Amino acid sequence: MEGSENVIATEKYGSQAAWRYRVRDGEIRRERASVNGATPGNAIARTLKSVFLPQGYPESVSEDYLRYQIWDTMQAFSSSLSGTLATQASLRGVGVGSQEATVAAATVTWLLKDGTGMLGRIMFAWLKGSKLDSEAKKWRLFADVLNDMAMFVEIAAPYFPPVFTLILCIAGVFKSIVGVAGGATRAALTVHQARRNNMADISAKDGSQETLVNLAGLLVSLVLIPLVTDNPTLTFILFFLFTILHLFTNYKAVRSVVMETLNEARLSIVLHRYLLDGRILSPADANQKEPVFLEFKRKVPIKLGVRLGEVIKDFQELQLVLRNTTKAYLIGIQNGRVCVCLGTDASVHEEIMAACQALCLNTVLHLSPQSGALAQLSKTKDPWELVSESQKLIDQMFQPFITGLERAGWQTDRTLLDWNEWRVDWRKKIS
Repeated sequence: MEGSENVIATEKYGSQAAWRYRVRDGEIRRERASVNGATPGNAIARTLKSVFLPQGYPESVSEDYLRYQIWDTMQAFSSSLSGTLATQASLRGVGVGSQEATVAAATVTWLLKDGTGMLGRIMFAWLKGSKLDSEAKKWRLFADVLNDMAMFVEIAAPYFPPVFTLILCIAGVFKSIVGVAGGATRAALTVHQARRNNMADISAKDGSQETLVNLAGLLVSLVLIPLVTDNPTLTFILFFLFTILHLFTNYKAVRSVVMETLNEARLSIVLHRYLLDGRILSPADANQKEPVFLEFKRKVPIKLGVRLGEVIKDFQELQLVLRNTTKAYLIGIQNGRVCVCLGTDASVHEEIMAACQALCLNTVLHLSPQSGALAQLSKTKDPWELVSESQKLIDQMFQPFITGLERAGWQTDRTLLDWNEWRVDWRKKIS
């Protein structure tokens, strides 16, 4: 091979960098090559990519990663600027710059604010912690709306001196809830984005991106502070503008997420489309239809994973339930609410099947379908007969439905359905 130039090997680093090994005059030489017709790029761009993006990007993350991160970066920047205005107002409220203020009074106010925030953090995690996985988008958006409310309260607090400490404590509770909901839902989104078990890398790079954004916000804040000092009108105008930008970019961010795991909302959307025309929606289509605003309902129409006593009230009802089922779950209708009791040996597919039947029953009971298979069910008035007929419908359609889900790209080996922890081992036969 003396005197010739032949490629003897090629190698690449992810999808963006590739090299060729050539033999030239008896020596092996390494040179950068283009990837898929693209130019090699410059060293600065490659360095920035390695600093702020996960290793192996874009193959190592979900397809919606970059779109989400762009909107998330914009919302973080606007939130940083709003936070500057709120911090300045809080400091002015505790007496910074006032000759009448004492260090002790300011310290007590700040300790009370932090203390109430800690209690709020514990209470919120206790009450809503289990909901954050199944409704990550809704709680993510809720957290950012609540964060804006907290900052508005902080900015307004100095204008109400008699109750300044109380208002600041309320803002502290709000921000503690934001911390729990925002951090937990960010973790849930990281699980979704990770495609190579690289959650830690994605989380670390997300922290780097946020730090860079906060640094940029800090520089802009240095210009803003002299302008808004002793100018409440400008403060509120800027806060209003930053809040609009923050809420808009947050909405776009959660809308850009395409999750392939099934929660109750996405399963309901896909199931009803399938019952209507036999078509399975892709994850992208279903995610676009998924609601992202929380609905604070007093009465939950579907309860998954309840105690046996919430499904049946007496032995006769238990006989009715077990007579026509061989599944690892029991379904009953009590006071207009669909309750699902899950067996100890239920598989993930049986959990999806149970949720599908519960969604069908809820639609028949509360939404009055006008067409399709559910319209036939709506003619049945007796609750236990309705459960039996819905079971027949699910038995007929579930296998092709679950197969269609897998072909469309949905994950069926795990779900984000909001199951409670009750599991029952009932006797299959009753003499």
